[in-house]
Amino acid sequence: MKPHLLQVATAPNRSFSVRKELIPNINCRWHCHAEVELICFHKGSGTQFVGDDIRHFTAGDVVLVGTNLPHYWHYDHEHQSYEADDQKPFATVVHFTENFWGERFLMLAENTMLRNVLDKAKRGLSIKGELGKAISGLMEKLHAAEGPYRVMLLMECLIVANQVTEDDVLASLGFSYTRPEQENERLNAIYKYALAHFSEKITLEEVASIAGLSPNSFCRYFKSRTGKQFSQFIIEIRIGNACKMLINNNMNIKQICYASGFQNFTCFYKQFRQITGKTPAAYQQAFANR
Repeated sequence: MKPHLLQVATAPNRSFSVRKELIPNINCRWHCHAEVELICFHKGSGTQFVGDDIRHFTAGDVVLVGTNLPHYWHYDHEHQSYEADDQKPFATVVHFTENFWGERFLMLAENTMLRNVLDKAKRGLSIKGELGKAISGLMEKLHAAEGPYRVMLLMECLIVANQVTEDDVLASLGFSYTRPEQENERLNAIYKYALAHFSEKITLEEVASIAGLSPNSFCRYFKSRTGKQFSQFIIEIRIGNACKMLINNNMNIKQICYASGFQNFTCFYKQFRQITGKTPAAYQQAFANR
């Protein structure tokens, strides 16, 4: 699939863009751009798609997305109204081209670390915990900075991001996204339908009709464009929702299983452990300890 290509605006007196994104789902579509993106979610949670990776994001998470890597952020509670401004989801977003500091700058021997992290970012990086907290603090300073301090703070963010491990890389090595432009709207329709109905039983006929394909053609289409079966895609969305509920909800694990769209607890348990590497109870406890 070819994602929607966005043009990122940069002010005339700036070599890269830093902004506060205050409207949830303002760009709620599968898209990419030539600029590298660094985003920190300060408030709010939802589902993120980076390449062929699907997972839940929450406040405090930081993601580094490389040039032309397609991605899509979908906040929970899309139409919820908030009584106070400090309850509204918002993020800080940085966009910069890989060579905005000049063609030769990254080739300097001292900048090997910067080259490394930009290379890792081509598959997307999820940055959490202490590293995420450190970058979040730097991004707050970056948003207010002027002059050379902006470049210095961005470099510091990337130096911290370089400390992530292979487990923090998002898209798979085999992910490919070079496809005709007209497929963009079709995939957006599939994503939106899946996010709206994952807690229900979704039949192949229903989702195929959204794509305007027969069930057999839809299966081949989705696998060739995303590298995974639609059934696996839905499972990953459901597990992401279960992760969110384990952290933020007082329901017991079986209730969370069924609320996330699973009809069988044994299947839920197996899939949860396969995707997260933990049992639901261990995941919940690990987050509580953190």
